Amino acid sequence: MVRIFIATKLAIGTEINLSADKAHHVRNVLRLDSGSKVILFNQDGLSYESSLTNVTRSTVSALPNKRILCHTESSIVTTLVQGISRGDRMDYTLQKAVELGVNRIIPVYTARSVGRLDDKRKIRKLEHWKGIVQHATEQSGRANVPTIEPIQELRDNVTALIGPQAYVLDPTSKAALSKQNPTGNEIAIIAGPEGGFDSTELHLMGTRYGAVPVSLGPRTLRTETAAVCALSVIQALWGDLG
Repeated sequence: MVRIFIATKLAIGTEINLSADKAHHVRNVLRLDSGSKVILFNQDGLSYESSLTNVTRSTVSALPNKRILCHTESSIVTTLVQGISRGDRMDYTLQKAVELGVNRIIPVYTARSVGRLDDKRKIRKLEHWKGIVQHATEQSGRANVPTIEPIQELRDNVTALIGPQAYVLDPTSKAALSKQNPTGNEIAIIAGPEGGFDSTELHLMGTRYGAVPVSLGPRTLRTETAAVCALSVIQALWGDLG
């Protein structure tokens, strides 16, 4: 059944009108008609089995009929601090991170980032990424849409980005992520863009702020693979994957 994120309160028996973009998707992409069943969800941790009550050129409305408990959120709360990569690489990383249960994404510019955006293009890019995150949430059956923060500079905001249990991906590290023994259920992964982090950034994150440098094995992974691999390891060892 099609799942649709609704950024508003949902209540059984209370009809709602879908936003223009959601209505367009239902009407013109999915080609659903009145009476079709869909799943609506917001950020309250539940899903709502619903019926489309009105599908016209101007309005699409739905009526929630039944609450459904969701068990798709991992017990591990993960934050991904991701060095911004170019084009489809960043899109792929965000999509797969959501599928793997990430809760919070912080896109950052690093010393080796390329293609920096002006303020207007930053806003457009962030809206594009939010759309990817939302669609991935719908597709993967999750109950909550992960938060994606505004684009930041890693050097300027490192103290705010790194929590009490953070691992920075460094292919030269002798410590494997899979051999770590995290305490608690909150873990942050810090992944670099193309070219990785420079030595100053690694020193800043590792020595001054306590992020543990870890590797993901003997092979060097591309930027769009590294974070996905790290989140897979975390979920397989300490979360709910597999």
